[in-house]
Amino acid sequence: MILVILIIVLMAGGILAWIVGKRNTFLARSISVVAVLTDLAITLSILLRGTGINDGWIIEYRAVWIESFGIELHLALDGLSLLMLLLTYFIGTLSVLVSWKEINENTGFFHFNLMWILAGITGIFLSLDLFLFYFFWEVMLIPMYFLIGIWGHEKRVYASYKFFIFTQASGLLMFLAILGLYMVHGRETGTYTFDYLQLIGTPMKSAMEMFLMLGFLAAFLVKLPAVPFHSWLPDAHTEAPTAGSLILAALMLKTGAYGLLRFVVPLFPDAAEKFAPAGMILGVAGILYGAKLAFAQTDLKRLVAYTSVNHMGFIVLGVFALNQLAWQGVVMQIIAHGISTGALFIIAGQLAERLHTRDLSKMGGLWNQIPAMGAIGLIFVMASLGLPGLGNFIAEFLTLAGTFRSSILFTCLASIGLIFATVYSIRIMQKVFYGPQKVDHPIKDLTLRESLIMGSLVVVIFYLGIFPQSVMKMSAPVLDRILKTEEISGNTIPDKNNTESNILVYDSN
Repeated sequence: MILVILIIVLMAGGILAWIVGKRNTFLARSISVVAVLTDLAITLSILLRGTGINDGWIIEYRAVWIESFGIELHLALDGLSLLMLLLTYFIGTLSVLVSWKEINENTGFFHFNLMWILAGITGIFLSLDLFLFYFFWEVMLIPMYFLIGIWGHEKRVYASYKFFIFTQASGLLMFLAILGLYMVHGRETGTYTFDYLQLIGTPMKSAMEMFLMLGFLAAFLVKLPAVPFHSWLPDAHTEAPTAGSLILAALMLKTGAYGLLRFVVPLFPDAAEKFAPAGMILGVAGILYGAKLAFAQTDLKRLVAYTSVNHMGFIVLGVFALNQLAWQGVVMQIIAHGISTGALFIIAGQLAERLHTRDLSKMGGLWNQIPAMGAIGLIFVMASLGLPGLGNFIAEFLTLAGTFRSSILFTCLASIGLIFATVYSIRIMQKVFYGPQKVDHPIKDLTLRESLIMGSLVVVIFYLGIFPQSVMKMSAPVLDRILKTEEISGNTIPDKNNTESNILVYDSN
């Protein structure tokens, strides 16, 4: 029941925070912190125990839900989902702390939505029943709509509607694909089920496999987002409160990346192989186009939002390189991007709170007044451009090294994006912290609460850059299991030079 408890704690915490928030906002915030920290402690205890991490599923829970339709409450945890949960609860804790002073209206309802978003994300990372997976996909979506629409900035209503329409429409396409896979499996095997482990290896015609895979891709590529499905993201990020931007960048986008690895490739191996060239084109397009648009922005939050389009391009590229080395880069990118870009959104929110503007033309020369924020900003700007010693460098290096084995051309084109990333990253520092001072009133540097938040992010991004093996060893058995599709579906995804990849993953110091 421990996996069910992880979800119940967040849902119950959200309801309780909503109830008490009408009378005591401090208590509502405290309940949210305790709920997320409880889940973080449980997850850390599983990690420290270490049992079963290299042997497949660490914990599994199964109970009948709607027996007549083959729907179960089937939750399971392996090394990949454990990493995702650690990221979820770490970022979730920071999102509550970030909103501590920012949200002063309808505080209880705000924390209700925040906790239920985290509960939905938890369910996504644990679900092995596709109907249950879609249920949590919707649980995640609706509270974020409220978070943007109620506590967002000037154009929050427009941004929330756009976010909802894009994600809801693409999610419905995925649901139709889930129903299609359910019917195909039932017709071919006589067993109607939504169980992920049984649906792997479902015999079907090539055209049907491609058609169903595109339904899943619609939801996951929009959520990432990949170009050209990205236009909802800058508006949502720009108008969302700081906690909303943090969860969007660090967690919600990663549900799309997780879906590509967990569902698209294992369920549709032949179709994924055929789609791989188009997928890598989408990845390269996101890398180059996202970097170009990031450089062109004058709104700081909008600039950081487009950096996510750039970084998510590496994830799409790595997934469709279809080898373990690239996938190790994808997993590292999921975590490192969540830390580095989440930190940049927090800094953008802190600056907006102090300056009452996000316009880069009205900033400049702030280092003298807020040197601590400037130093931390420099660390995460350097992480964003892929400086060695920080987590993003490992992620992008592994992704490009793995992609090189599949396509030299796409690797070279993606590498150009690293140059563009350097340009827009340096522009952030130059426009905000360097140059002539444009603000004539005193500005406070980081408070104790803000220092605690940013300090924890700094520690994690350095840890990922210096000790990446801890992440790789947890994800490698899962990625091996996905790649060895001949054991589960009778198909083989080519993994070029996989032996060398495993040597790098397990033996490198």
